[in-house]
Amino acid sequence: MENKHQPATENLEIVEKQDRNARQREILSYLHDLVYGLAVVLLVFMLFFRIVVVSGPSMMQTLKNGDCLLLVCNTFYGRPKQGDIVVASKSTFKNGEPIIKRVIATEGQEVNIDFVKGIVYVDGVALDEPYTNTPTTLFEGVQFPVIVEEGCVFVMGDNRNDSWDSRSQDIGMIDRRELLGRAIFIAFPGVNKDSGRREFNRIGALW
Repeated sequence: MENKHQPATENLEIVEKQDRNARQREILSYLHDLVYGLAVVLLVFMLFFRIVVVSGPSMMQTLKNGDCLLLVCNTFYGRPKQGDIVVASKSTFKNGEPIIKRVIATEGQEVNIDFVKGIVYVDGVALDEPYTNTPTTLFEGVQFPVIVEEGCVFVMGDNRNDSWDSRSQDIGMIDRRELLGRAIFIAFPGVNKDSGRREFNRIGALW
């Protein structure tokens, strides 16, 4: 009786082995596709985006020290616009250490500042700046009015009285080629120095 049932048992084992091999091949194929998919996503991310971390108080209250930001790389950013939050690396300032500021004016525009009233004018029009932490009363050396040079932008921090920016001769106007990109998203908030906590409700797009 045992010999009669043995071929059926062997056939069952063969079928089960084939099923296991098929499942293993399916899993390996899935892992192969997953690895290649992740590699493509990583490559695209590296080409189009980068992660930067805010250092210092110059963009408060819009951005805070330690905020982790998603940046669209300069290659795909296009022409800067007034109001954009950008990251730049200027070789003449702190050996190219990246700085993050807001674009106030672009090439050909006139910038003037009334340091008594704390008002910034672009092409003779007072800017509505609800994002600033303080009025613009800090004079840093550049004489106004100034015309933004071709291929450059004029930038300032939102925390106007605690920011080294285009008002300073050490920084001046930023050549567009010195821009690393535009900050578009707060991916992870820094620690609030007053509460000692992270405000996760701040995660979101920067416009």
